[in-house]
Amino acid sequence: MYAFLFFLNFVLIYTVFAVYAERKISAFIQDRYGPMETGYYGLLQTVADLLKLIQKEDIVPLRADKKLFKPAPLIIFTSVFAGFSVLPLTSGFGGSETDLGIFFLLAIVSLDVFGMLLAGWGSNSKYALFGAMRSISQIISYEIPLGLMVVCVVMISQTLSLQEIVYQQGIWWTSIQPDAVNYLFGIKSLGIDVTAIGGLLTWNIVRVPLLIPAFLIFYIASLAEANRAPFDIPEAESELVAGFQVEYSGFRWAMIMLSEYGLMLLVSFLMAILFLGGWNTPLPNIGGVELAKWTSGEPGTIAGHLWGAFWMISKALLLVASQMWVRWTFPRLRLDQLMNLSWKYLTPASILLVLLSALYRMLMI
Repeated sequence: MYAFLFFLNFVLIYTVFAVYAERKISAFIQDRYGPMETGYYGLLQTVADLLKLIQKEDIVPLRADKKLFKPAPLIIFTSVFAGFSVLPLTSGFGGSETDLGIFFLLAIVSLDVFGMLLAGWGSNSKYALFGAMRSISQIISYEIPLGLMVVCVVMISQTLSLQEIVYQQGIWWTSIQPDAVNYLFGIKSLGIDVTAIGGLLTWNIVRVPLLIPAFLIFYIASLAEANRAPFDIPEAESELVAGFQVEYSGFRWAMIMLSEYGLMLLVSFLMAILFLGGWNTPLPNIGGVELAKWTSGEPGTIAGHLWGAFWMISKALLLVASQMWVRWTFPRLRLDQLMNLSWKYLTPASILLVLLSALYRMLMI
């Protein structure tokens, strides 16, 4: 219950600052000022926008199918927010400790396509319908390479538990799994004992170089999953005005935008967990200078919770900032280019990486 309330409030506060940060980052990249007038350096601009959205009239098109149109934003938001229920924020605080965390996460987040379909179909608008068709085809296409990259990590880690995957990437794994030295790949990376060293040397992308391209494919696919540029063709303003949510206004539109920013944070948390050590520190032990222990804290202690939350949130926010940087740097892809990238390049590369991960697991363990 406490984890649920924490993530709910955190996502709401994060969205306010993320919208402001995106405006400032885009202004910096394009040599503009961004919001400046409302509050100090425009800090209150996003708050003013939220108050405006809440006060706006909830308009429902006359010919829209109200039974489909009204619940669609709630379905999208619920499916995205439910994914936070299994994220391990620290070694002892987070969501559900289920052993099938990754399976649940991928399954529940995939339900947002139903909300998009209901929004586009129920709007009774050709622009909304075209946007929904584009969104669904894009998400289904890029879920395949994204899911296959998760399979790579699962095969090497031999678990579906997100918490256990994080433990394997830190110095505390052998303390909870004494026989880990003879069982898991992570204790020795290419013949070098790295668990005692800790830090970024125990992260998946460092001790298993095969996961570096897997991380890149996951990152690209996550941009498409969140409809972020250069994969925002479903919301192409010059063609479809705003995609499947074009007929929405007020708080329902705000819920859809909240879902998009929430999904950005969710996939960033997942990337940090699978590839970047999760709540583990990036600082290694160097001889008698035990930086990894000092900046990790023992699991279950207050220091462990504080350090773990700090590293996890920091990694996720850095990945969110990189998504914003990508949006305002690269041009939008055409629909045919978007589909070609997934089916002709990312999917075959993902299948190859799955096979190589299986060989790595058999030969290097």
